[in-house]
Amino acid sequence: MSNSLFRRKSLSTILKDAREGLLEAHGAGSLHRVLKVKDLTAMGIAAVIGAGIFSTIGEASFHGGPGVSVLFVITAVTCGFSALCYAEFASRVPVSGSAYTYSYVTFGELAAWVIGWSLILEYAIGNIAVAISWSGYFNNLLAGIGLPLPGWLTSNYDNATPQVLAAAPHIGGLPIILNLPAFLVVVFITWLAYVGIQESKRSANFMVAFKILIILFVIVLGAFYVNTDNWHPFMPNGFSGVLKGVSAVFFAYIGFDAVSTTAEECTNPQRDLPKGMFYSLVICTVLYILISLVLTGMVPFTQLKVADPLAYVFDVVKLPWISYIISVSAVIATTSVLLVFQIGQPRIWMSMSRDGLLPRRFSKVHPRFKTPSFATIITGILVGVPALFLNLTIVTNLTSIGTLFAFILVCGGVLLLPRDEGGDTQRFRLPYINGRWIVPALVVLFIILFHTQLQEKWSFAGGWDVWKHNIPFFLFSIVAVLITIFSFTRRLSLIPVLGLLSCFYLMTEMGLKNWVVFAIWLIIGLVIYFTYSYRNSKLNTEPAAVGVEA
Repeated sequence: MSNSLFRRKSLSTILKDAREGLLEAHGAGSLHRVLKVKDLTAMGIAAVIGAGIFSTIGEASFHGGPGVSVLFVITAVTCGFSALCYAEFASRVPVSGSAYTYSYVTFGELAAWVIGWSLILEYAIGNIAVAISWSGYFNNLLAGIGLPLPGWLTSNYDNATPQVLAAAPHIGGLPIILNLPAFLVVVFITWLAYVGIQESKRSANFMVAFKILIILFVIVLGAFYVNTDNWHPFMPNGFSGVLKGVSAVFFAYIGFDAVSTTAEECTNPQRDLPKGMFYSLVICTVLYILISLVLTGMVPFTQLKVADPLAYVFDVVKLPWISYIISVSAVIATTSVLLVFQIGQPRIWMSMSRDGLLPRRFSKVHPRFKTPSFATIITGILVGVPALFLNLTIVTNLTSIGTLFAFILVCGGVLLLPRDEGGDTQRFRLPYINGRWIVPALVVLFIILFHTQLQEKWSFAGGWDVWKHNIPFFLFSIVAVLITIFSFTRRLSLIPVLGLLSCFYLMTEMGLKNWVVFAIWLIIGLVIYFTYSYRNSKLNTEPAAVGVEA
């Protein structure tokens, strides 16, 4: 059984099926190939610039001060390493499924299931947080024109105030508290994703163009109100304070990999997917850095722990009319994020269904709209219903840790890919840089620069109650040592190694509680795998037909 858990799909078979059209879902035909570089770039920007830049950036700035701009750079570099690995996979395996499909080719079926299950955190669960954020800005927008919704229709049981609870209707003594706008926007976006990629593409392109114009306007106008004294000290709480914003900042970046889920809807996926990911990542990083500097320059960083920091800073400088414009932009920005994620999740499920790991209905493609119809509807239900009742903080950290885990497996998967000796000059190729000496040197440099923090992490002085919170970092240390040894002995490629280590390190900053919740999530996924997916896998029922590798 152990061997069958790591059975892999043959890369040559996947490419052969893709050429011959055998990846089409049963009875419906293939997906529409309409996406080009500008569309993919727009989708990447649509996924990245959303709830992060309009809400979680305030929390990160409160902890890190102006130095949070450095954290955006660090996170962007980390995502850049991962993007290079995604680009290599996307050009080698140009089919839907993103990290799930890539893991199936390299690590095997069990790891592929785990990563597919983890990606639900990034796309579906992450979209719950985006929908809740959208609801907050939408209600602010309505309040600005004098039509605010009652509190019991825009809240949840965790953060409802006594006044909201008193005003809410009751059934059997239980107050009715729900977030209706969050649910309705999910219904609308699900419909848009259902009716076709062409319509989704046009909507995403329009929303991206609009929100970039608004963000540039905010940056330029805000620059006139920057007080450079607010930038001193640059890291008021030290580097550890900056790192406290890791979850919030990384949440702002998740989603650029959603571009890779549309491989079968690209006109030239091997060339265009990598470009779309990189262009969107660079554009978003520049905007994030500028926004963080403007925010921390306009007001002291201690005032930024608010839900709507961009609107807040303009209220402080007596420009309240800008708040209304920002609310409009925030609504459009988060709508575009919802759209991209609602497009990405069904296509991952479609790929898993094709492999037999999910019921066949998940791979059903609509005969008219050419979209994974059933999977799109299920995604809408999975996002819309919890958005009625949950709050933002419950899902943000879980989404970030699940995404980082996916990035780790993608970077590790590149290290296991066979060397491509083909002559295709059109596709992206990850440059090979021998990490034999560079990786050990970087590890030693890291130890020298952060020896004080490392001593605190490895210290047992505080007893179990203190040390248990360092367990994630202890695991990272073990992995870092092993990767350093393998880099020296096996001359591993530098870029995926740096991507793997940097993502793992960011995971250690998420806190032990989030690791425990994530572990429970994985256990639930494994139960589903062993009770259904393992027996129904195509590699189990028809191994010769799909190309099994030991």
